[in-house]
Amino acid sequence: MMKRLPDRCFVDVAHGARQRGRLRPALALSVLTLALLGAGGWWLWSKRAAGPGEQAAAGAPGPGAGRPGGGRRGPGGPGGPGGPMGPQSQPVSVGVVERRDMRVLVSAIGTMSPRATAIVRAKVSGELLRLHFKEGDEVKAGQLLAEIDPRSLQASYNQIQGTLQRDQALLKNAQLDLQRYKELQAQDSIASQQVDTQAALVRQYQGTVAADQAQADAAKLQLSYTRITAPISGRLGLRQADRGNVVNPSDANGIVTITQVKPIDAVFSVPEAHVGTLARRLAEGQDMPVELWDRELKRQLASGKLNALDNSIDIATGTVKAKAAFGNAEGRLFANQFVNVKLEVDRLEQALTVPATAVQNNYVYLVQEGGTVTQKRITVGVADGDRVSVRGDLQPGDRVVTDGIDRLREGAKVTVIDADKVQKVDQAVQDAASQPRGMMRNLPPEVRAKLAAMSPEERRAYLQKLRAERGGERGGERGGERGGERGGDRPGERSGPRDGQGGRGAPAGDGAASGPVPGSASGPAPGQAARPSDAPPAAPASSPAPAGR
Repeated sequence: MMKRLPDRCFVDVAHGARQRGRLRPALALSVLTLALLGAGGWWLWSKRAAGPGEQAAAGAPGPGAGRPGGGRRGPGGPGGPGGPMGPQSQPVSVGVVERRDMRVLVSAIGTMSPRATAIVRAKVSGELLRLHFKEGDEVKAGQLLAEIDPRSLQASYNQIQGTLQRDQALLKNAQLDLQRYKELQAQDSIASQQVDTQAALVRQYQGTVAADQAQADAAKLQLSYTRITAPISGRLGLRQADRGNVVNPSDANGIVTITQVKPIDAVFSVPEAHVGTLARRLAEGQDMPVELWDRELKRQLASGKLNALDNSIDIATGTVKAKAAFGNAEGRLFANQFVNVKLEVDRLEQALTVPATAVQNNYVYLVQEGGTVTQKRITVGVADGDRVSVRGDLQPGDRVVTDGIDRLREGAKVTVIDADKVQKVDQAVQDAASQPRGMMRNLPPEVRAKLAAMSPEERRAYLQKLRAERGGERGGERGGERGGERGGDRPGERSGPRDGQGGRGAPAGDGAASGPVPGSASGPAPGQAARPSDAPPAAPASSPAPAGR
């Protein structure tokens, strides 16, 4: 009698069979990968083993054999002097060694300081009636700027004038009486005491008239303050009071500010190491030129000369303040403007100079007669503009490489290219890249001439507008063609009503029914097409199939 195994045993056996079936493909893939890796390693080892033999058979390698590219630049490589391709010449630009005067410059950061600054304030209180200036204008000293209501001060002046005239009349009468008393005294008709009293009265009236005259002058001065004038010549700032405002002498901002900027000074700091030289040249009366440059050191703003040094050195920074004067006739410099200062402290006569771009790590590449280059060690001195003073084994007239230095080695062969031609080629490439291809060739000659006379910005805007117009015309033509196709221009499509149509895009005459099948027991609902069970589904509504396909 056979013993029945439990159901769990059969389940474990089936599960193990499935696991073995899954491991077999993975094992085969691992074996195949190991085989490929082994074949690749053997091929690489054979190539390395054959390399020294092939090089020994071909000859000893040159100095460039160890470089990337198989030693093309070495004498024994394919590109070296002994190779089949010959030496490779490098294109470079060169500059000429010259002797010229070099300025010893000290660079600093400075700030423009006006010669004088005045805040125009009212000297009397009153309503501001009129303004006679425009913000930012240049004014002269004494020029009328504003007017204050003078009526109250005019009334005070008139009152004082009346008092003065009254006292003057009393004085005149007292003087006449004194003259009569003196005549009577001469005739011994009156006492001397009466004459003395009248003389004292005259002197009293004289003092009163003098006081009245002083009050009248003060009132007249106050009245003149209603006309506000410029105290100094200079440039006006923004006004701080408007017409109709009541101004007072105690106003902090005043009415407007005037800064004298013609001439103007630049204040900057120089290292204390140059103090001795600067003080000596100032004492001797020698002019030390100073240049002002913009923030990017690309445009020179003005030229002037050093005026004075401060009397003490700042112990925190080790610098001394200096002041230079500039005429500023064109008015390009403003108060508190940031500038870069270049002060000439000395001048080297006929120093040996090279272009600054030719120096690399105290070396230059000298172009020899045979079209090769050699390195020359130099000692770099001062820099002035785009040239540097040097000391070394160079002679005036020698040519040194200025562009393409990174591709050179000792003894490399070079081809000299004119730097101006390189710039012209670069500019031509940039201009060609900025112009649309094919559009210029399709334009009429008169339009090309018009474009040639335009600036780059105007030409770019005109071409963009022309491109947009052409794009709009092409879009309209394509829209008309698509509308014609949808309107029934393509054969085989129906443009009439689709009442009872089963699926969009079904070709006409293919046997598909568009309504209930006659004689069927249970037909589809109205408006639905009857489709056999083995027929393919209709095309989606969003992509109708063309007729006859």
